[in-house]
Amino acid sequence: MPSHAIPNDRSYTTDHEWVAIAPGDQLPDSPVRVGITSIAVDSLGELVFVDLPEVGSTIVAGEPCGEVESTKTVSELYPPVSGRVTVINTAAVDNPELVTADPYGEGWLFAVQPTDAGELLTAAEYAEQNGVNA
Repeated sequence: MPSHAIPNDRSYTTDHEWVAIAPGDQLPDSPVRVGITSIAVDSLGELVFVDLPEVGSTIVAGEPCGEVESTKTVSELYPPVSGRVTVINTAAVDNPELVTADPYGEGWLFAVQPTDAGELLTAAEYAEQNGVNA
């Protein structure tokens, strides 16, 4: 199984999404980025299409808000936080390979002004749940 560097500066969901909120931190007053993890990318394979929520739309933690499609499968996106979508990463929509190449950086998916958070895991908890070293 490949080695995964799971960044400690953000929180994770059991559905393989991350949100740029450090574990234990309060919800910030500014928008936070959301993306999928390297474990999700590895299981999906090469991404060919990204469907993201519209800017201005309200999303709810744990309820599907978009999807990513690979050469192998389609996977729904389950946001880690509820709130209003403030921006989408058009570069990732135009070039889904960005998500495959850099899921924690240039391959982020969208930003949301959070109003509530779902159940979030630390990097260590997420890594343990998925049988990898953080």
